[in-house]
This record gives sequence, structure tokens and C-alpha cells, in this order.
Amino acid sequence: MEGMQTMLSPRKIVVTLAWCLLPGAAPAGLYYSGETQNELPSQWRGFLLDQRMLRSIGSKPLAGAAANTARTAYEAAVGKLQEIARARKLTPDELADLGALHIRLGDSAKAVEVLRTAQREYPNHFRIAANLGTAWQLQGDLEQAAAALQQAVRLAPGKWQKPEEIQLRLVRLRQREPRGAQNLDDLFGVRYVGDSGSYELGKIAAKQRKKLPTEALVLAQQLAVWLPADPRLLWQLAELANAHGDIRTAAAMMDGCVEFGLRTPELLQHRRVLRAAADTSSGSPKLGERAKHEEHVAAFKTRWSRPVVSKLDQAALPPIDKDGVNAIPWTVIGETTVDRRYQPTFPKHLRELNGKTISLTGYMQPLNEDPEPGAFLFIENPIGCWFCEMPDITGIMRVELVAGTTKGYTRSAIRVTGKLKLNESDRENFLYTIANATVADSE
Repeated sequence: MEGMQTMLSPRKIVVTLAWCLLPGAAPAGLYYSGETQNELPSQWRGFLLDQRMLRSIGSKPLAGAAANTARTAYEAAVGKLQEIARARKLTPDELADLGALHIRLGDSAKAVEVLRTAQREYPNHFRIAANLGTAWQLQGDLEQAAAALQQAVRLAPGKWQKPEEIQLRLVRLRQREPRGAQNLDDLFGVRYVGDSGSYELGKIAAKQRKKLPTEALVLAQQLAVWLPADPRLLWQLAELANAHGDIRTAAAMMDGCVEFGLRTPELLQHRRVLRAAADTSSGSPKLGERAKHEEHVAAFKTRWSRPVVSKLDQAALPPIDKDGVNAIPWTVIGETTVDRRYQPTFPKHLRELNGKTISLTGYMQPLNEDPEPGAFLFIENPIGCWFCEMPDITGIMRVELVAGTTKGYTRSAIRVTGKLKLNESDRENFLYTIANATVADSE
């Protein structure tokens, strides 16, 4: 669904969100004390946003690109621990944290160095063993990874044991593969095809879901949070999305697999089937027509929209320019909270930007069917089905273009520049408006 036939109000969006947010399952998390995780499974849209965010932490920004505030925060955390280490000996928990931070920042070699030394001194520390296993896996030394993860399974508290076991299973499966293999990991003993060997879709694939362990989705999402840059885990998630009836999300994830370089005939064939089905079922129904979208609603219960609990380090943001343009990340906007009475609490940095000029990169979402709108919704990432992948109300901005100007709808990323207006009292309006705005293609 690319657009909406009727004008959407924030209160209608909240109503739609209400039936999408269903109660959820069991917790898990990366073994870094500064990274808190909600209970899994999370909604697909939020999960993929956070997975992308975690993946971006491991990528050094290109010259001239805006700073990645999440990566900056992790780099600062490394600096603090290194400063502490100069004053005193780090505790086992601090050493586990330091190793986890290096893993997130894409320096698995440094993580191995820190965690190997730590494990020699603290051989029965669970988080050190688990993080070391992940570091070895990312280094490509699967024998060492299996040994460390076997130790982690032995040491794991009850609620962490199954996630550690599934990561150990993943490593052992890949140990038996030829180098450079790109096949789908047999994590759960399900082929994701019908009895005839043909690939099945949506509700038909529900019988495949019955063959899955009850915790399969939780464990797969957990692995993908720990290893966000692993495209074969994204493929695993795509198969699970299809098995739970979410064809559009499954197709989008398989598109991502191809972008990450997976080219196996099995993946390409599954992707063709999913993409054809997703494209055929596209449409623009009205907001109230929930019945027509039951096939898009996930057949699993979730409590949280995103897996990672985000607390933005405001100190990492650049100072505000009262007279110039302030480029901001979506993480600032995402720190807004809304209570049950639709009363927002804006983060300090965003409050200080109220009435000032900001610049933000994102994607258009039409307010109506006008192909050349003078106003539109603005979101962080492109979506397929608005009903299934709709952002939280705190992640939607209204853009009002300079009077007399319009912007043709585009699926490409755009950069919007204009005056930020925060809405603290009008429940019938969006929380944020970028007024007197201009639009440029994203670099």
C-alpha cells in the first residue's frame, strides 16, 4: 500500500496502532550493560530499524558524512572504560562490556584481544565467554567460537541458555560448510517448502510454522540482534516472516539479502515468488478496512515495537545554531514519549530546536492521493503496507512546503529543510511539523 485514500489524523493512527500492539514473549539481550533490550519477538518494522541501527554502529562514517550518534556514543563508552583502566583494574563485567563495545564497533580483533585476556583471569564469567564466542565467530575462527560458546552454554543463566545454544548450533553448522557457502542455515529443521517441494506463501505457509519450535522467532531475532550484519540470518527472518503470513516483509527482507550479496538459486527463487505476490496484493484501502489486511498482520504476539531500548546521549549532539540549519538524526525524534492521554514529552534537544530551522533525511508518505502535494508525512524509512509497517506516532512528521510549491511523490530518500514546530496540546494534529519547508534529493 503506497498511499492512503483518506486524510489521516494522529488519533486515527493511534487507533490503528492499538490493534497492532499485542502482548509478547521472553527477554534476551546483547551482553553489554549499556544496551538494554525489550522482550522479543518485536514487530518487524521496529526490529529491522534497530537491526539497521546496530549494523550502522559497526561502519565508520564516510568522509564528510554526518556523525552517527549511536556509533559516537559507543566510541565514548570505550573511551570511558579505557580511562578507568588507566586508574584501576577493570572488573569482569567491565571487561565483558569493553569486548562487547569493540564487537559493536566492528573491531572483532580488538574484542578477541580484550576478552581472551579477561577469560584467562575469569574463566567462569558467562558474559566474557559469550562475547568471546561472538568475537571469534566474527573473526571467522569457528573452531575457537564453538569452544567459547560451549563454555557460554555451560555458564548461561536459565533464560540465556537457549539463545546461546542456538548460536552454538549456528557456528557448528557453518563449521561443516565449504568456505564461502551462502545456503540457508538449518537452525530449526524446517525446509520452508510444501510437501511437493514448491515454495509456499502466507497462510499456506502456516503449516510450516506448526513444524517450527515455539521459540523459533524469538531465537532468530535474538541472533540477528547479536549479529546484525549477517545476511544469512536476514534470510532466516524472511522465511519466518513468510511462515507467519507477512509476505510483504518477507519480500523486503529477501530484497535486502540480495543487496548484501546473497545469490543462491534457492534465495532468488523464493524472492521471485514473494515479490510477485507482494506486488500483486498492493493497493490503497481505507484505514477502517482492517479485514482486508488480516493476511498482513503478524501471526505472533509482540509487546514492543522495537527490540532495543534507546536512550540517546544528548551530549553527543552538536550545539544548536540559532540562525543556521541544524541537521538532526531520527534518534532525537524517537526519544519523544506519549502518555495515554496523548500528552507528549519531547527530549531536551528537540525542545531547544522548536522554532528553529532543521534538516532531516527520510521518506515521503502521502497524506492523500494528490500526486503533487503541498504537504505530506515524513518518516525515517520507506514502508510497503502502511497498516502493517506504520511508524509509531512519535516517528511521523508533517511537512508543509513553502507556500505555492509542491513535491512529486518519490520512493527515494529526500532531505527536508524547514522550521520545526512542536505540538504539545492539539490532539488532532501531529506531534511535529516542518513548516515553510524545501525538499532536496538526499546525497
